[in-house]
Amino acid sequence: MLIDDHQPNASDDEPRIQQTSTKADQRLAISVEEAGRVLGISRGLAYELVNRGDIPSVRLGRRIVVPRRALDRLLDLPDDAA
Repeated sequence: MLIDDHQPNASDDEPRIQQTSTKADQRLAISVEEAGRVLGISRGLAYELVNRGDIPSVRLGRRIVVPRRALDRLLDLPDDAA
């Protein structure tokens, strides 16, 4: 969730909260931390498994992402089930 303090809520003076996960399922890759949550493991272990090559990953500049299809194959899930 992100706090949108540029568009105040009409009913009160507190910032509105926007959901950011609406299009998360359409992304082709997820962060290592998100992959860890999907797998039910800690962030540290997820990064360790990426470094060892046990979790497939792609480096985009300084960022490391896990392709959804690779994670689905790792878990033996159909591509459209995730």
